[in-house]
Amino acid sequence: MLEHYYAVIMAGGGGTRLWPLSRQARPKQMLRLLEERSLFQTSVERLKGLFPPERILVVTVAEQAAILREQSPSIPAENFLLEPMPRGTASVIGFAGVVLKHRDPQAVMAVLTSDHFIGNEEGFRDLLATAYRVAQEGLLVTLGITPSYPATGYGYIQLGEKLGNYGGRDVYQVVRFKEKPDEEHAREMLTAGDHAWNSGMFVWLVDHILDEFGNQMPELHLQLNEIAAAWGTSAQAETLGRVWPKINPETIDYGIMEGAKKAAVIPAGNLGWNDVGSWDSLFDVLPADAQGNIVMGGHHIGLDTRQSLVYVNQEHRLIVTIGVEDLVVVDTGDVLLVCRKDQAQKVRQIVSQLKTEDMNYI
Repeated sequence: MLEHYYAVIMAGGGGTRLWPLSRQARPKQMLRLLEERSLFQTSVERLKGLFPPERILVVTVAEQAAILREQSPSIPAENFLLEPMPRGTASVIGFAGVVLKHRDPQAVMAVLTSDHFIGNEEGFRDLLATAYRVAQEGLLVTLGITPSYPATGYGYIQLGEKLGNYGGRDVYQVVRFKEKPDEEHAREMLTAGDHAWNSGMFVWLVDHILDEFGNQMPELHLQLNEIAAAWGTSAQAETLGRVWPKINPETIDYGIMEGAKKAAVIPAGNLGWNDVGSWDSLFDVLPADAQGNIVMGGHHIGLDTRQSLVYVNQEHRLIVTIGVEDLVVVDTGDVLLVCRKDQAQKVRQIVSQLKTEDMNYI
């Protein structure tokens, strides 16, 4: 195990991309979609051998904490950091940073996700070990994924000058972060060969990321310092509850990484990585039958049905499909979703509409 190395798992998702199965109170990281364990449990399990449970922190919201604690009883209760309300990944990472600095001034922080699928767990641990060594040199390390097709659902990172080779992995300077592209630009970046998908995972020395907050997000830095000053005292809860709502929501990409002078990216292939960002993404990680269909739960009879996903969360529910192709059908009892597979990303728009109309299905 690497000295002073901590994992920080961000687990405060809002449950929009796999709606209607995922909801605000039970977002996708809590769901058992791919195996007997939830995505969150899998995220914790794949850290074994690199991070002991006492060096794994989880940042989430209060309404999700009880289930996450139940799913991961080996992680100490005090390692669950509760944000009073969502304020973006910059505040989450800053919060974890000041808590870790209070605990261990020499801490190196791996910022990880709670809801991604990674097939090659050994390769992932090797990547994290490499990132630890790179971070020791004062670099803010982002973990990139070597693109395998022209994806339009992921952000991209442009690779610049090669900074060196660490344990057989090449490390590059970050030129820029790019938003999710259209298909034409995605093909151009894939052909150029100098881009990685943005995994949303990072590794850095806690001191260095907190310095970056001071340089680039001074208002948030002051707010984090106020939380840090009260941490471990009788004023801890009051201070967090008072300061947190005043934080302006921002992502770590916009707030820090795009302006960082010492940002590096380690592109990694063969991880079997997928962010499970929509119903259609399950076709990349779950086995299909001879007709290309994926059936989860309940009972399904398909006649002339191909390349479709059917999910039913009621054991005695029967779903019948006839003469359909490339469909997603999700029945949760109170909601029935039917959409074309290539439109599955749009469920987020439905969730937004439901919020606007103040309906009870989110």
